[in-house]
Amino acid sequence: MHRPPLDAEQLRRGLAESNYAAFFARVEVVESTGSTNADLIATAATSEDHRVLIAEAQEAGRGRHARTWVSPPRAQIALSMLVRLPGIEPAALGWLPLLTGVAAVDALRATTGVDAVLKWPNDVLIGGRKVAGILAEVAAGGADPAVVIGIGVNVSLTEAELPVPHAISLALAGAAQTDRTVLAQSLLTEFARRFTAWRDASWATDALAAAYRERCATLGMDVRAELPGGQLRTGVATGIDSAGRLLIGDYAVSAGDVTHLRADY
Repeated sequence: MHRPPLDAEQLRRGLAESNYAAFFARVEVVESTGSTNADLIATAATSEDHRVLIAEAQEAGRGRHARTWVSPPRAQIALSMLVRLPGIEPAALGWLPLLTGVAAVDALRATTGVDAVLKWPNDVLIGGRKVAGILAEVAAGGADPAVVIGIGVNVSLTEAELPVPHAISLALAGAAQTDRTVLAQSLLTEFARRFTAWRDASWATDALAAAYRERCATLGMDVRAELPGGQLRTGVATGIDSAGRLLIGDYAVSAGDVTHLRADY
């Protein structure tokens, strides 16, 4: 299968011509690396804010709970961003990966026409199958924390190339657009829009929480949560609280694997 390389110059030019031209300090595309998140974390102390790194292939990509994230070269988007959040309250910091999920859903809907939704906390689904995942890692704490956000999107994978049966790619979902350069620009631009609005609101989460709830397919579903320590919790997902935690009944889940019991996922 022919998989063209991502056009770095076209991507930089498109971002420069957008409403968020000044948002991204540097956009790099490399042929291969171990992990884009790990690379940005390693250089966070001396790196400029809003730096973006995209790899055509990752040798040691990872998702939540240290799971591996693998793909044939040029079959997905594997990008990471370094952002700093000056003055944010620690309790609000957990909203950053959820914001990224909202941005990814909106970018994919607008650019490809797919019916993308969120599964708590930040998996992106199409038809109950995972098309994208997000991993946020704190690179530096303190009053002005630095966080690296990684986004992985399955673009042209075939059924045989999918890492797990409950995954899907944009191509398999019948997406109207699978040009990775166009998709990367859309993802980055939408993230910049959401992040800028959040920062300008002094990290207030009311508007962000409302946007997240509108896109979250987990709400109202019968779910099973596998919690740290091996505990299980089942019930109806009734809401998202002010800290971004999933409410199962009146029990707040801050971390764990959540399964939709009435879905193929």
